[in-house]
Amino acid sequence: MHGASFILRPRHLTVLAICLVVGCMPEPPGAPPAAAKVERLLIVSIDGLRPDVALRANMPNMRALMRRGTFTFWATTTETAVTLPSHVSMLTGVTPERHRIWWDIDPGPDDQQRPAFPTLLELARNNGLTAGMAVGKPKLGVLAGGKPLSWSFVPELYANDDQVAREAARIIADHRPQVMFVHLPDTDAAGHGSGWGSPEQIKTVENADRCLGVVLGALNTAGLLRTTVVIVTADHGGMGHSHYGNDPRSRHIPWIIAGPGIRQNLDLASIYSVRVRTEDTFATACAVLGLPLDRNIDGRPVTAAMVNPPAGLQPEWQVPAWDQPAPDPDPPQPDMQNPLEPQTPEPPEPDVQNPPEHDAARAGGRN
Repeated sequence: MHGASFILRPRHLTVLAICLVVGCMPEPPGAPPAAAKVERLLIVSIDGLRPDVALRANMPNMRALMRRGTFTFWATTTETAVTLPSHVSMLTGVTPERHRIWWDIDPGPDDQQRPAFPTLLELARNNGLTAGMAVGKPKLGVLAGGKPLSWSFVPELYANDDQVAREAARIIADHRPQVMFVHLPDTDAAGHGSGWGSPEQIKTVENADRCLGVVLGALNTAGLLRTTVVIVTADHGGMGHSHYGNDPRSRHIPWIIAGPGIRQNLDLASIYSVRVRTEDTFATACAVLGLPLDRNIDGRPVTAAMVNPPAGLQPEWQVPAWDQPAPDPDPPQPDMQNPLEPQTPEPPEPDVQNPPEHDAARAGGRN
């Protein structure tokens, strides 16, 4: 029933983690060297991933996407910094005050309130694109929008990262959705159970990276990775055993984008005027897919990440001009090669053994 997993093994690490996972496969005979056209979008949200925890963990798949894409570890989530309101903002481009999803519990299907703005998955379907999702918490079923998706995995209680990744890989293999959302919940569960930044959470984050490899591997096996833009981010961070309020440890999140038309190895923090918010994920997704973008939303496309931004876009949120330093007369130029063209292999990432299965009882019921 389930699709095969994409497992990183020691004898394959150099080829798989560095080349296969980020789509660096040899071009077929006669293929033109031009950049691939964007045909699909994948968003992976690692629930509760605080940026410094990600940097401490061994995450070869995430780091490979960083090298082949644009990133920041200073993106911010909503002021509420909890799972459901923040995910709805991520996929609608508006703040909780506007989408009106404040609750963060797992209700029954009759209790779910529809967001006041269309989600990315709903907008994609309304514009003729196919959409799918695989999530670890039942409350995230609301992200489908007005009606359930034809291709989705939403558990009745809780599904761990490995289950979600297998289901996402199966959906990709069987249906090839043009827009796919994947939610990996275990990092949040480990934070609530063992503490944010704890050794236990670090191990969980490393397994989340392996699960990211499962999903990317499914795209590659289906021959879709080279034409897919991938965004990896989170809904919130955390401190102690929780996350809430306008605390910077809860609000800062990673934000990584890679794929055709995306600048390579560019740290957005190197551009003084650019700040990324979770609402910008929706706007950026619409821009790369060519979906209509409501100018009244709060999010803005992160145009600094794009080699050739579409004309007429409102750019990302800018620091006011009076608060900016004098411009650098000789700014560094980002690498603008096609991120999915074959690259010179880099040294292999260190091997990471699979951690033991997570305690589903500990994980259940966390937000």
